Amino acid sequence: MSERSPKIPESVLVVIHTPALDVLLIERADAPGFWQSVTGSKDDAFEPLMQTCLREVAEETGIVIGSPAVPIAALRDWQLANVYEIYPRWRHRYASGVTHNTEHVFGLAVPRDITLRLNPREHVQHAWLPWREAADRCFSPSNAEAVLQLPRFA
Repeated sequence: MSERSPKIPESVLVVIHTPALDVLLIERADAPGFWQSVTGSKDDAFEPLMQTCLREVAEETGIVIGSPAVPIAALRDWQLANVYEIYPRWRHRYASGVTHNTEHVFGLAVPRDITLRLNPREHVQHAWLPWREAADRCFSPSNAEAVLQLPRFA
């Protein structure tokens, strides 16, 4: 059995929302009650952040950015980055001594009736919530703050 490579401590957070500013949240499979936006680390240090967004959104929700329903222009880099301490329960995924992650924030506008296909290994359910309610439900403070920024960037 091969060991997994340590996660890169640089990630994306993609706030998926409708034109009416309803926000998609997904509940983590490995942490019941932990609701979040799409997040994910770069596959390698050289992976462009936009590529990380495309990959993570597709893997976690089944939404294909660049499709007729969700054109590439629907993905916007908010030019925000958060540096936060990695929760101790997940530090084992990173190289020894890594304690902080840099998270780059993006927004993705989608039609409200878009079909979702959650990856059951990662997330068990989803909810569409008005942006303020979504911010209140996020377990991560940086995710909640990003959702609160939605009206500014949408």
